[in-house]
Amino acid sequence: MKSLLCLYSCVLTLVVATTVLAAPIDRHALVTRHDVVLTNFDANNPLSVGNGQFCFTVDATGLQTFPEAFENTTPLGTLSDWGWHTIPNTNGWDIDKFQFKEYTDLNGRKVPYADVPHNLQTPEIKWLRANPHRLHLGQIGFVLKHADGSLATTNDLTDISQHLDLWNGEIISHFKFDGEPVDVETVCEPLIWDIVAVRVKSQLVKSGRLAIHICFPYGTGETKTADWDHPDAHETIVTQRKSDEAVFHRKLDQDTYFALAQWSLGAKLVKEAKHEFTVRPATNSSEMEFVCGFSPELYFPTNWGSPEDLKERLAPTFARSLRMSQRHWNRFWQTGGAIDLSGSKDPRWFELERRIVLSQYLTAIQDAGKNPPQETGLTYNTWEGKFHLEMHFWHEAQFALWYRLPLLEKSLDYYQKILPRAEGTAKNQGYAGARWPKMTSPSGAESPSPVGPFLVWQEPHPIFYAELCWREHDDRETLEKYRDIVFQTADFMASYATWDTNTSRYVLGPTLQTAQEIFPKDKTFNPTFELTYFRWALETAQNWRVRLGLPREKKWGDVLNGLAKPLVVDGKYAFTETTPDSYTNSKWNADHPAVVGALSFVPGPQIDVTTMQNTFDWIWKNWNWPDTWGWDYPMLAMTAARLGEPERAIDALLLDTPKNHYALNGHVYQRPGLTIYLPANGGLLYAVALMAAGWDGAPKRNAPGFPDNGQWNVRWENLRAAP
Repeated sequence: MKSLLCLYSCVLTLVVATTVLAAPIDRHALVTRHDVVLTNFDANNPLSVGNGQFCFTVDATGLQTFPEAFENTTPLGTLSDWGWHTIPNTNGWDIDKFQFKEYTDLNGRKVPYADVPHNLQTPEIKWLRANPHRLHLGQIGFVLKHADGSLATTNDLTDISQHLDLWNGEIISHFKFDGEPVDVETVCEPLIWDIVAVRVKSQLVKSGRLAIHICFPYGTGETKTADWDHPDAHETIVTQRKSDEAVFHRKLDQDTYFALAQWSLGAKLVKEAKHEFTVRPATNSSEMEFVCGFSPELYFPTNWGSPEDLKERLAPTFARSLRMSQRHWNRFWQTGGAIDLSGSKDPRWFELERRIVLSQYLTAIQDAGKNPPQETGLTYNTWEGKFHLEMHFWHEAQFALWYRLPLLEKSLDYYQKILPRAEGTAKNQGYAGARWPKMTSPSGAESPSPVGPFLVWQEPHPIFYAELCWREHDDRETLEKYRDIVFQTADFMASYATWDTNTSRYVLGPTLQTAQEIFPKDKTFNPTFELTYFRWALETAQNWRVRLGLPREKKWGDVLNGLAKPLVVDGKYAFTETTPDSYTNSKWNADHPAVVGALSFVPGPQIDVTTMQNTFDWIWKNWNWPDTWGWDYPMLAMTAARLGEPERAIDALLLDTPKNHYALNGHVYQRPGLTIYLPANGGLLYAVALMAAGWDGAPKRNAPGFPDNGQWNVRWENLRAAP
């Protein structure tokens, strides 16, 4: 049956894609009509350039000139996938030596967890949660001076116009200061070095009233991401081989990295204070360039192709960076997936298309590194700069459906890297296989928390990613590459399910923290979403064994055959088996409406459509929407699409509620301190791809998840059907 469904899906995709490709989408028009244009100093909409592993976020000047204006909105950062810092551990704290709290499972077995009772914050817990944290690599901004030498403020800028050119990956900024025009171009290179390059044109350059300031902070896991209060805690060693360049060797405790800067001839570097430098331009030109590359090592690769190409790449100029950015982003938009809604009559088409285009840009610059991304990407730190593995799906699974699978695959090696630690966690708790952490860092170490260590809905994710890879590659190499991850994940899930002798079935929990994080972890079991996702993942793991020519695993089969069914109450799925009052106790209709997730990106094995329809209807009418999160709306949209309710799928994506507002720059506000939330952007992209290209078993028509009511004209290219 599965093979027939896959064949059907491929045929449907081919037929629809052929129809769509008969009239190719004007991709340049599609993208550029959603360029971001700002006309004032907007602290709620900073713009960024990046390459997936490095990101640079700027204010209206095109650089980080006024970072203090963003401290309470979206802090301006220069962050990377590789740049991490650890505050000295003088007490020898280690999660492996942490005082774990034991919880008793259904059969009386004691299981240790890195719990934080009552959210207690001891120095040990604070250190373990905050280290390592992502590092702000350096702040680069303009020094703007009035004729009397006083410094500019944000109110001194007039005639502001800033344009994010999506097609070329460039930020073009214009403003006036003391009546003098200033024009700035900002780009980031896509390859090898993590380079930000800027070119400024203004008479202020020639008069010496405009310079470029670069300063380096100490590390912190706090939201501001930069600690300027401890200059003696780190070092900046400067080396100049030529007058127009400098190497900044950064030492923060045991962590090091380098910044290589180059600027226009005639300008000179001046040290202003510890870690603070100014590049003062020559006064014979009204134009100045500044290029700065960041790297964990000081090196110059020598395998870059032809001598001419090598010469170009080794000369860090703005012109070269601009060319490389243009080539990269032109290629990005011309390949991969595209959805054009411009022929639609429904007036909401433009806003939905805007969100789709900007989300592609934001996830490409923020979420495509070798590590899973944090929820605020590479803009600033949240949750002490750690990333959350249950959010990895919502950030990056969409790349597979948009024909950008390599951007997902880059981070999948992380699971191979931390597999021994994940196996150790499972073993210490008495389970088989590998238990993946929730809030973590490049090391894979779990962070102590009253919630994170108890979550299990991230456990099936690696099987889902592997399946997405196999659906595209369909080869033995992919099966072999991910077999250990798939099998070890399945081993844990099968051993985590506990045999309940009283009811003769396998159950999940307690102890268990559900995706809807409001239920008591020591009393909750059999949540509908987790039961269904575990069932799908275990069956998929069995399919991997069959594809590899191996027999089905008996233990997995026993759990699949004996796993508890979700509880049904009054024709609706209970959120958990321990909350039969799911629909009568108003305190439960908050946080994530995860119960509908059992039929969303999860294909819903053994989910009854009528029962889920009743569940969805109640959720839609009664949920506490202000208490939700940004990825809940794509989840709802996918459920509606699979239920055959495409009108409500659109309504879900555009639901007018505070957590589903997409700002001018495409980011999604959640709350103070979490002003951007990339799982919402990635979730939107997965949902609309599913709605456009379909899913296994979808109706045989174009865009089966969009309304077929004459109001929507959906043209799409290069999208893959979802499982």
